[in-house]
Amino acid sequence: MNRPAVFMVLGSCASLQVGAALAAGLFPVAGSSGATALRLGLAAIVLVLLARPALRTWNSGQWRAAALLGLAMAGMNSFFYAAIARIPLGPAVTIEFLGPLVLAAVLSRRLRDIAWVLLAGIGVAILGFGDGATALDPLGVLFVLVAAGFWALYILAGKRAGAAIPGLGGLAVALSVAALAVLPFGITGAAQAVVSPHLLLVAVGTAVLASVIPYSLELSALRRLPHGVFSILLSLEPAVAAVAGWLLLSQALSWTTALAIVVVILASIGSTTTAPAPAAEDAVSITTG
Repeated sequence: MNRPAVFMVLGSCASLQVGAALAAGLFPVAGSSGATALRLGLAAIVLVLLARPALRTWNSGQWRAAALLGLAMAGMNSFFYAAIARIPLGPAVTIEFLGPLVLAAVLSRRLRDIAWVLLAGIGVAILGFGDGATALDPLGVLFVLVAAGFWALYILAGKRAGAAIPGLGGLAVALSVAALAVLPFGITGAAQAVVSPHLLLVAVGTAVLASVIPYSLELSALRRLPHGVFSILLSLEPAVAAVAGWLLLSQALSWTTALAIVVVILASIGSTTTAPAPAAEDAVSITTG
């Protein structure tokens, strides 16, 4: 397995969850839609300035790949932020993780991998019926399940965009598309937040930690790893999210929530350790420019 790519995914997990916890400070003023618009918009500005994509040389396939990735990002971020405005960060990421785990099983098409997905489903069921169940807002759970579907689409679209567009230019355009897609829903909240220097600083930190760093690392990792392996490597996200929620947001963890997170992680580890070695041609390797 490509070790640098593994560390890229783990770095992305840590940065993303710290950024998500930081974004919670925007919710009282900007709301979840405004926080999403600020995060994606500021991240798009930073990456466009850094990457300076050579758009005049792009063909129609590259534009479609970047646009699809951007729409996947818009859906994933919008519904996830709407979810964590209603339910704690740890359970939200645990439920959302069903997206990449199911994708890994579908791509594998092995009964053993389906069993691991069912085990992860048991972990999610523990969240729904354990002693913390009453704390999980049904609408928040619905939002995070939709975000899980967009997360799976993000992995597929990210692999395609990474293969079609060298460097970070594709990511810069994708973030711009995502920002434009969510702007009509979050412009009012975003405008209310940016007038405060403190909230503007929080928004910039959120954009860097929750978008620029993790998406750049993930795009580089997707160029080096097969879809399924990448999906499985995200298994630490629920634990990282729970710790971030506990340390940064003072969100207490019940024993059932902790058990659910452990079950999901065990399912992911099991899927990783029993996965066959990927064929060399399954991994796309493109030098980052």
